[in-house]
Amino acid sequence: MLENSFGLIFYLKVPRNESKIRSVYFRITVDGIPKEASTRRQWDMERWNQKTERAAGTKEDAKSLNFFLDSLTTRIHDIKTEILYSGKPLSSQKIMDHVMGRIAPRAKVLEEFQKHNDELEALVGNGYTGATLERFNITKNHVSTFIKFKYNSDDFEFADLSLEFVKDFEFYLRSVRKCSNNTTLKYIANFKKIVIRAIDKEIIEKDPFKNFKGKKTKVVKKPISAKELAQLEAHQFSTERLNIVRDIFVFQCYTGLAYIDAYQLTSADIKDGVDGNLWIISERQKTNSTAKIPLLPTALKILEKYKNHPVNVKRGTLLPVSSNQKMNEYLKEIAILCGFPFTLNTHMARRTFGSTVTLNNNVPINVVKELLGHASVKQTEAYAITEQATIGREMAELTLKLSQPKTIISATDKDALVRLEKEIQNIKDKYNI
Repeated sequence: MLENSFGLIFYLKVPRNESKIRSVYFRITVDGIPKEASTRRQWDMERWNQKTERAAGTKEDAKSLNFFLDSLTTRIHDIKTEILYSGKPLSSQKIMDHVMGRIAPRAKVLEEFQKHNDELEALVGNGYTGATLERFNITKNHVSTFIKFKYNSDDFEFADLSLEFVKDFEFYLRSVRKCSNNTTLKYIANFKKIVIRAIDKEIIEKDPFKNFKGKKTKVVKKPISAKELAQLEAHQFSTERLNIVRDIFVFQCYTGLAYIDAYQLTSADIKDGVDGNLWIISERQKTNSTAKIPLLPTALKILEKYKNHPVNVKRGTLLPVSSNQKMNEYLKEIAILCGFPFTLNTHMARRTFGSTVTLNNNVPINVVKELLGHASVKQTEAYAITEQATIGREMAELTLKLSQPKTIISATDKDALVRLEKEIQNIKDKYNI
């Protein structure tokens, strides 16, 4: 919206000592509110024309002052126009701040990124996890190396961000860093959060991501089958280390707990459920939602097996879970020893619970949603990978139904059916049913 009024004048300010040499001032007025400041120039009042607001005469010193005042006038009008086009409210104070250089220095991308990460670090454990912080730190490092690679600079001004920068960063991640499509888009999404934050803080006005489009590749993350789960449970490994990791993985398969929730599981999380049996009732770290999971017999046996393990006694937990990195490293080894044609990881256990253990045993999907602590059924549907055995079972039942002889009602049977319906209606009428 345009301002109601704008005014700019130059004048000589009267000094206290009534000297003829006076300071040249300028006054900016917007909507009746004036702000004035010195031009840091002085001039003889007898050589000043207040009607033209310029120095009088054609001498070189007068020409020099007038050229300076004309340049300052142009600058003030340019600042006014820039503020108006930005959509921000115009004020005499805002124009004056720009003229006098009292505006904040131009924000840098990596500086603002680091501020975000510092704030995030302070909130770890209070709504955010260390893994989230790590993802943003990695993204910042990628942005930093890209700026060095592309622009040979240590940082980049937000005001210079553009769609070209975003596309070049995407190409860098794919070509130089050899990131997959989905990984590339994850880093782009993290960087976009920093840019949106800068827009919210009015550091920049336009979103350089506005016309950026990227589509994730759909990845089917399969669980292990019922046969493979049984094989894993029965396998005896030569080292205690692998047996422990296998047991923890199996426990996750029968509870659906994520790695961090299994790591932090304590006796306080085991409570009596509404059915009188033991349940896991605890807060999921990732979503802060409450997990309510009845303990199946296999899971109970594993808890009993490790209740006095030294690691549990020391930490006050129920399972001797190692770091996620070590767990996944050992699970790769376990998969090879079991002859699986795929790699095991901790999250595969949660998917196995959601698909193989529950959905494929006819547990309704809305119940599985609650067991997994999902916010919506749509999340749970990603786990609904039907096993070949389940498809075979359902098709066998369909085959049986289709093979049953069809009953044909004869004309005589139809007449008998009509008579029976009439008799029933007479009885209803008699007793006012």
